[in-house]
Amino acid sequence: MSYSDANKHELFEQIIVPHLNAAYNLARWLTRNPHDAEDLVQEAYLRAFRFFDGFHGGDGRAWLLSVVRNTCLTWLSGKSGGASTPIEFNEQKHSNAAAPVDAENAMIRDSGIDSLRDCVETLPVEYREIVVLRELEELSYRQISEIAGIPIGTVMSRLSRGRQRLLDCMEAKA
Repeated sequence: MSYSDANKHELFEQIIVPHLNAAYNLARWLTRNPHDAEDLVQEAYLRAFRFFDGFHGGDGRAWLLSVVRNTCLTWLSGKSGGASTPIEFNEQKHSNAAAPVDAENAMIRDSGIDSLRDCVETLPVEYREIVVLRELEELSYRQISEIAGIPIGTVMSRLSRGRQRLLDCMEAKA
């Protein structure tokens, strides 16, 4: 589909731009780095705009997330062969120093979320992306299948394996 320049800008702003938060969220989880995620989302939006003529209607969010995913995976494969980033030891987070009661209650309340976030970050990228798209972005199996370019059965099996790894990780932390 070919658009005039003004029409292309207007349609892009209506269909694609509203999904910026979802794009950043996916990029952040795939790269594990907020600064890299920002750069990659910007690059993905430029690519999406450049190739917007290839968008033939349908779900703009899924189309954009596919562009973001491909941009991130290309970047990850060029960066140390996709190797994981080392996990930095946070002394404050892991110390046994006594904290005031209010801070302790806040830490207890937030520890489950922090543990889950840590566990998601340890997942291999092929499971992490599926878990993020399904659980955080609440996309359907079909949408995830289109974004990742894999069969629905593979989406379901990766989601199942990813959830099991998350469960194992959370149990190990408990």
